[in-house]
Amino acid sequence: MEALNTFLAIFVLLALALLSPANGKIQEHEFVVQATRVKRLCNTHSAITVNGQFPGPTLEVNNGDTLVIKVINKARYNVTIHWHGIRQIRTGWADGPEFVTQCPIRPGESYTYRFTIEGQEGTLWWHAHSSWLRATVYGALIIHPKQGETYPFPKPKRQTPILLGEWWDANPINVLKQATQTGGAPNVSDAYTINGQPGDLYKCSTQGTTIVPIDSGETNLIRVINAALNQPLFFTIANHKFTVVGADASYLKPFTTTVIMLGPGQTTDVLIKGDQPPSRYYIAARAYQSAQNAGFDNTTTTAILEYKSAPCPAKGVAAIKPLMPSLPAYNDTNTVTAFSKSLRSPKRVEVPTEIDQNLFFTIGLGLNNCPPNFNSNQCQGPNGTRFTASMNNVSFVLPSNISILQAHQLGVQGVFTTDFPTNPPLRFDYTGNVSRSLWQPISGTKVTKLKFGSRVEIVLQDTSIVTPENHPIHLHGYDFYVVAEGFGNFDPKKDTSKFNLVDPPQRNTVAVPVNGWAVIRFVADNPGAWIMHCHLDVHIGWGLATVLLVDNGEGLLESLETPPEDLPLC
Repeated sequence: MEALNTFLAIFVLLALALLSPANGKIQEHEFVVQATRVKRLCNTHSAITVNGQFPGPTLEVNNGDTLVIKVINKARYNVTIHWHGIRQIRTGWADGPEFVTQCPIRPGESYTYRFTIEGQEGTLWWHAHSSWLRATVYGALIIHPKQGETYPFPKPKRQTPILLGEWWDANPINVLKQATQTGGAPNVSDAYTINGQPGDLYKCSTQGTTIVPIDSGETNLIRVINAALNQPLFFTIANHKFTVVGADASYLKPFTTTVIMLGPGQTTDVLIKGDQPPSRYYIAARAYQSAQNAGFDNTTTTAILEYKSAPCPAKGVAAIKPLMPSLPAYNDTNTVTAFSKSLRSPKRVEVPTEIDQNLFFTIGLGLNNCPPNFNSNQCQGPNGTRFTASMNNVSFVLPSNISILQAHQLGVQGVFTTDFPTNPPLRFDYTGNVSRSLWQPISGTKVTKLKFGSRVEIVLQDTSIVTPENHPIHLHGYDFYVVAEGFGNFDPKKDTSKFNLVDPPQRNTVAVPVNGWAVIRFVADNPGAWIMHCHLDVHIGWGLATVLLVDNGEGLLESLETPPEDLPLC
């Protein structure tokens, strides 16, 4: 009997060891979503924040850790939180996009997100995934190597997260509401920010300017996150070179550059050396604007890289004015292309070479004719239309009373259909002069079903409908390899030969070139409902999204976990 008890005890311990995260810690946090008075550009606004902080708290974890985050909604809006770039293996209920994996957390309610970091290291972030709340509800999520393990580069002396944001001198929810009512483009932002501060080049902003310390001889890691709502951004530091070592929590083959470009949603890890005369140097970011004839915020946000040994000004004397870097022209696509083509994985990677599902998605804008029951004030898009956007001519509509994942799990009919086109319904000259008859998409909640374990290739093709544009396309629940990108219309006959199947970069958000295309590959090994969307929030609101519905595989470890008991009700 004693032997049996011992055996059972060992069995239980082994089972617990298998089920618990390997050597990982469990971290518990509480996020209170609330209105907070925030003063920027001389004016005070009631901004929605987490725990009264703007930007929100930085989460620092190790690969293998489990996060348990209770989100309490004390704001007046519905909210959800998305953990951008976290794979969420089997924990799709914790992914966060409203009406895709959960109903929103209503004011006064709460929901606890539980997930484990598995095999990821680097810089990610978290943000609201409901309306335009992510304008102020966001923060860094930093994943260090497992304890006892090291970076694949010399350990930096210090690490600094840099969150690039976008600030409206207004309530962002009202900016969106007005655009929805008029059918026109929303007002552009009034400032960009670095760690929540616009910097010296804006009114009433000098005092709060973000200071990033460095010392002579140090090598520091700067973790750059583009948390802006609607704008790809160039980023640089005066007189300092970057060694790029990672992006989207995947390591890269190191290379040097003086400027990087990040689409909203993307992260880039760079090393900088304190190898300049001790002084103060501007860190700066401004727009990469690829859409022609579209309004944009053309201001520049700055922070200051300050050497600790920089001479202090004498009493009453103004501090040394920091040195300003030169930034690329707003429309400098050549610099963007040179940067993205430099991205490589550090060593050979296992890219799927045989493909089970070939998908071809056009992405771009559109115009809806003014509905008969609308007046001219509601159709202020070009020539009396309303702006829209689509993938494969389908403008995505979110459900409103149940999430797609719940409907899938419970077998609820009438919420979505599985007939999203795997190719454009009509082939045309995507980047040429497109007939106006193709500018108005259909709308619907259409998803693509993928078998568990299938090897998937997706061609993402920009169109010139309304205007071509660089679109940052983000896929939830997955990292993917960007095997090729180019300009014009993708041609499988000649472009397949350009595929990098040896060491392509791994990302969760790909900047599809303006008037061009990108090809991504991944294995559908994570069951759930995963939204794929443009990370320019103005475009996701217009319908530039779809959902990939990945079936369960065989057995428990290839199946979605059961929904948590506190999953919000609609």
